[in-house]
Amino acid sequence: MYAPRAFAETDLAGLDGLLARDPFVTLVTTGGDGLPFASHLPVLYRRQGEAVELEGHWAGPNPQAGHGGQALAIVHGPHHYISPGWYPDKAEAARVPTWNYAAAHLYGTLEPFTDEAALAGLVARLGERFEREVGGDWAYDHADPRQRSQLRGIVGFRFRAQRIELKFKLNQNHPPANVQGAIDGLRALPGEDAARVAALMAERLARRRG
Repeated sequence: MYAPRAFAETDLAGLDGLLARDPFVTLVTTGGDGLPFASHLPVLYRRQGEAVELEGHWAGPNPQAGHGGQALAIVHGPHHYISPGWYPDKAEAARVPTWNYAAAHLYGTLEPFTDEAALAGLVARLGERFEREVGGDWAYDHADPRQRSQLRGIVGFRFRAQRIELKFKLNQNHPPANVQGAIDGLRALPGEDAARVAALMAERLARRRG
């Protein structure tokens, strides 16, 4: 990922925040034809210090299912258009539009699994993780043979990150007055992404000001 020094992050708390907000990643591998193949998948995220692991599963017919070895997991953060009209120095500095965003690229190794007990545990934990967000009460029931039989239709994976690139492009290369102007402009707009980008910008601007 192209990440100029001004936008590169090293604090993995930034990754924690991205995956807490949106644990739905793009998983990229290389197919037998040498071309990239991508799947879009919900994941469970775990971090202990520098050790980062994702867990999820593919549908059995997915050509990527069962892929072992090197892979790239792309974590998508909030993003939004930034108007140069929000910058106080827009005229004197001839400012142009840009797009602010946060993203992470995790490079690592996939370990597929099909063991019934491991798949059952994964599905149960996925249900626990996401049902509570929607106020649901579904729970995996291993005693139900219908649910157990459906495990045969999926392939689980563990992904262990070996290299992590974090990019938070949030006007850090601009004077503080421009950053504040963009924050104010975003806060005046509807939509969650505008608010989330503004919040990330405000957090970093506060650190910059000390």
